Amino acid sequence: MTDKRIAVIRVRGVVGRSKSIKQTVNLLRLNRTNHCVMIDNRPTYQGMLQKAKDVLTWGELTHDSVQKLLLKRGRLNGNKQITDEYLKNNTNFSSIDDFINKFLKFEADLSDIKELKPVFRLHPPLKGHKRKGVKYPHTLGGALGYRGSEINDLIKQMA
Repeated sequence: MTDKRIAVIRVRGVVGRSKSIKQTVNLLRLNRTNHCVMIDNRPTYQGMLQKAKDVLTWGELTHDSVQKLLLKRGRLNGNKQITDEYLKNNTNFSSIDDFINKFLKFEADLSDIKELKPVFRLHPPLKGHKRKGVKYPHTLGGALGYRGSEINDLIKQMA
């Protein structure tokens, strides 16, 4: 079932939420609002996403959005950006595009890039969230929950 990479973005805070939701968000390493992680869609993660669906939004990634996240928001230790030179010198990948292609085919993982931080810190979205804001699910015009390939548009607004 793990045939897609998923981007998960924390949209709301966890103050006043149950302890299990707080733990789930911490296990996903989403410690602040507008933080993003990339995971696969194994059933364990799907259960975690369903549990915290009132705090998170998620959907399937494309090549362009992974590239935008890595180039604009990907950080190495010391708050340095990722470059093709760094990948050539420190990993088995020839370029960022080579890594992204293997990453989306599950032949590589983010941990293959040494010193890469697994959390991407994003800006709030340009022109805000959808018309109903962060209190309603995506199916009703809000920002929460599963949004499929539309997560890529949100990443473009936030990166």
